Formats: sequence, structure tokens, C-alpha cells
Amino acid sequence: MQMRVLGKNGLTVSALGLGCMRMSFGTPPTDKQEMISCSR
Repeated sequence: MQMRVLGKNGLTVSALGLGCMRMSFGTPPTDKQEMISCSR
């Protein structure tokens, strides 16, 4: 997995992230149970 260093303190995170745009708004908003199962 590709990793990236953020800032000057050496915090390392994966290059892939969880997009959360549909979790906060949308047409229609994503189902709450679907959001919970996706983030696990």
C-alpha cells in the first residue's frame, strides 16, 4: 500500500482515503446503516 507523510512531524497515512461527501449530504443522502457498514 502506498503511504504519504503529512506535515513535518512524520505522520504517515495511506494514499487511499474514505470519501465522506455522500455521508453528509446528497440527493438522496446515504442510508445511515450503509455508512456504518462501509466505514468498518
